[in-house]
Amino acid sequence: MSEMANTDPEGLDGVRMTWNLWPRTKVEASKCVIPLAVSISPIRHHPDIPVLPYPPLRCKTCTICLNCYARVDFTAKIWICPFCYQRNHFPPHYSMISETNLPAELYPQYTTVEHALPATPSAASAAAGGDPHVSPPPVFVFVLDTCMIEEEFALVKSAVKRAIGMLPEKALVGFVSFGTQAQVHELGFSDMSKVYVFRGSKEVSKDQIMEQLGLGRTAMGRGHPHPAAAAAAGYPQQQMQNGFKSSGVTRFLLPASQCEFTLDLILDELQTDQWPVPPGSRASRCTGVALSVAAGLLGGCLPGTGARIIALVGGPCTEGPGTIVSKDLSDPVRSHKDLDKDAAPYFKKAVKFYDNLAKQLVSQGHVLDLFASALDQVGVAEMKVAVERTGGLVVLSESFGHSVFKDSFKRVFEKGEQALGLCFNGTLEINCSKDIKIQGIIGPCTSMEKKGPNVADTVVGEGNTMAWKMCGLDRSTCLTVFFDLSSSERSNAPATVNPQLYLQFMTSYQNPEGQTLLRVTTVTRRWVDSSVSSEELVQGFDQETAAVVMARLTSLKMEAEEGFDATRWLDRNLIRLCSKFGDYRKDDPSSFTLNPQFSLFPQFMFNLRRSQFVQVFNNSPDETAYFRMLLNRENITNAAVMIQPSLISYSFNSLPQPALLDVASIAADRILLLDSYFSVVVFHGMTIAQWRNMGYQNQPEHQAFAQLLQAPQDDAQAIIRDRFPVPRLVVCDQHGSQARFLLAKLNPSATYNNTSELAAGSDVIFTDDVSLQVFFDHLQKLAVQS
Repeated sequence: MSEMANTDPEGLDGVRMTWNLWPRTKVEASKCVIPLAVSISPIRHHPDIPVLPYPPLRCKTCTICLNCYARVDFTAKIWICPFCYQRNHFPPHYSMISETNLPAELYPQYTTVEHALPATPSAASAAAGGDPHVSPPPVFVFVLDTCMIEEEFALVKSAVKRAIGMLPEKALVGFVSFGTQAQVHELGFSDMSKVYVFRGSKEVSKDQIMEQLGLGRTAMGRGHPHPAAAAAAGYPQQQMQNGFKSSGVTRFLLPASQCEFTLDLILDELQTDQWPVPPGSRASRCTGVALSVAAGLLGGCLPGTGARIIALVGGPCTEGPGTIVSKDLSDPVRSHKDLDKDAAPYFKKAVKFYDNLAKQLVSQGHVLDLFASALDQVGVAEMKVAVERTGGLVVLSESFGHSVFKDSFKRVFEKGEQALGLCFNGTLEINCSKDIKIQGIIGPCTSMEKKGPNVADTVVGEGNTMAWKMCGLDRSTCLTVFFDLSSSERSNAPATVNPQLYLQFMTSYQNPEGQTLLRVTTVTRRWVDSSVSSEELVQGFDQETAAVVMARLTSLKMEAEEGFDATRWLDRNLIRLCSKFGDYRKDDPSSFTLNPQFSLFPQFMFNLRRSQFVQVFNNSPDETAYFRMLLNRENITNAAVMIQPSLISYSFNSLPQPALLDVASIAADRILLLDSYFSVVVFHGMTIAQWRNMGYQNQPEHQAFAQLLQAPQDDAQAIIRDRFPVPRLVVCDQHGSQARFLLAKLNPSATYNNTSELAAGSDVIFTDDVSLQVFFDHLQKLAVQS
């Protein structure tokens, strides 16, 4: 395996599979226990992907793009589609091809290529003062909550100001603020600030919003001259073509360079919500109406153009649609227990409201990003559907002053290497070989209900389709596709034709510069006849991907199925897997061994059972929704760290090295660095903490100690720099109050029940959880049962 392959498991294609060799039939696939699933990062950056300045050639039967697996007859100028075996003629402009003169898409190493597509005319470009045929600028509408204490409000306002200063000059910006009511700020007249107010207590339709903002058809009749009169009066041709849409654009959405000053003034003058809040009550906050209004504004001005609604929310919605809790402070915000017992009166109605908002945003091609900062819940669990289906970003923190919010928010607008590479208007289409069916996708996208011969009857996540919409996507967006096999038992027939199976992923999207690109990834794998021997199958198992896929499937089932027992389901599947692929003598647990391809999988399952994705106790519904949204959209390497954190040990007598995720790894003279994705913990052993408190690191003769203290800090910063949302950094000492961030993630091999076996200076975990060893003993016993 090359060095590159070692460091980059996703390779050029950004693809990882649970099984890299596929069984022939549906029956054999079901015996594999772990589903046939593929994780794909559709626009992940890779320096070796060529960009071709022309559109792709398509097969006339199945519409797949020409790729390096096509068989080519150079003399007859014909290519044969590897998916449907259709013979296609090359068009005249390919007449020069030969075995020594290949177009890039036929090079065997280019399994992924990008095609740059011509731009289509757009109203947004014209509105920004550009050529309508040039790609449209991105659009950002900030939706700001004003029901906060002064300190928080000042922090969030300065964050928004900074963000607007970092936007590209041509990017269009709009601004909505909300408290008891929602206000749309008109930015077109800087001399006099003009605000349109919407009542927070009642739902408003898209048509009503457009009418009130003067974007409706009738408003156009009132406010705009007849086209002939306009031409005579010398109105620009483009403005007439765009009619009412551009009138809205020039009033509510302006290029950042033109409205930065106006927005600064508006933000300076903006006060916290002035509506009186009676004692013992929550502020009335109409989050739902504000988001509806922002969606209606964008739908009226720029449907189909890449646009993001950036919601900054500081508390729960208590007014109008989307309400999650009453105004009475004695009513607590819903908990997991309330949801299980159906005792959350507002929950279903709020989810239905956001579900409809998601449909509207997807049809317009717009994204909802959510930045929630509050000590209590704000309704992330209810809004999840709208954020996830539009491919929005989500960040949850305790305060707008916390680095988790501040640094993450800054990253969204940064340019250069640190940029997230936010892209718009994506669609993903998947084609596959004849016997393969697509069940659906878990991840930030929406089914486009496009039927085809490859669509399965059973649905997982967003299914019933072979095409998905991703209104927003970025370099790290990752989707998990679930496949099934059509149950043809004639497994020998196709083997003679083709021992290979093929999958093609076609992602079209608009990059941050507004250019439309089509990325085509074609991958192949081999069919194996697992009914004869499962040995080959084992060699193609990817245990890290399998663990993440099981975590995503478990989270989905916990949300969708009433009374689903996740722990039992995971245990049953693990026992089945070990029974099928383990080596053992019947009823003899001591004889049990696992192939190295599977050896880490039980440990992943042990940590998944204890993780925040399965154990919701101690987490609010908002936190659980947040963790699951990130689990569903990150790549396999990052998602694996969420399930099973990594631990590195630093000490005087050795280089930094990986340590077991076990309480036994704690020692008085060691520093540990734990990366659990959402938080990064630097944990000082007792002795190290004492020396540091005595200031040894400041003495010239203890240079080595100063370096030892610094090394984990530097490594923690490197992790934080690369990650979005920015994780919380916890620096703590053994036996300190914050040590719980580390202890909660460690295997409790030493608990208060067995303290006699402890080494000096190590720690104890006060828990009744079973340890990994006990878990493994039980697993062996159950796996070998006849």
